[in-house]
Amino acid sequence: MTTTAMLRAFCDAVEQRNGRAFADLFTEDGVYHDVFYGAFEGRDKIAGMVDDWFYRTATDFRWDMHDPVGNGTTLYARYTFSYKSTLPEASGARAMFEGVAIMTLRGGKIATYHEVANTAPAFLDLKFAPERIAKIVAKQGAELKARTEMKRHLV
Repeated sequence: MTTTAMLRAFCDAVEQRNGRAFADLFTEDGVYHDVFYGAFEGRDKIAGMVDDWFYRTATDFRWDMHDPVGNGTTLYARYTFSYKSTLPEASGARAMFEGVAIMTLRGGKIATYHEVANTAPAFLDLKFAPERIAKIVAKQGAELKARTEMKRHLV
């Protein structure tokens, strides 16, 4: 599968609430690190993330990948992403993000996925209270500080 086809299948699976098709793009031991929900390891958990977690408080997903760049083992792609929120305080607003997807590849499959996402505009779209935003940002900060590549920055 070409990179372009894989990225389109990735986005289509989320938009179609097809967790199994999404998970099949990953290695058996693949890990998806979600900016909000954390890590999901293995195909069953990754499929459940799409079918259950993503659609728990949202609908009408739209996801597009732009300008992919890779070297065969690492793939980067800028993305635009949105969904219609079903949270009561959001009043049906469409939450919009942009970010960069960072994937490691093994045997033509995704071994790990994580992202750097600009979540701030979505928080405003969703009408999140400042305390809720602070809690989410604190969690993201703790996860960043726990990463191996951040060790020398903490000294």
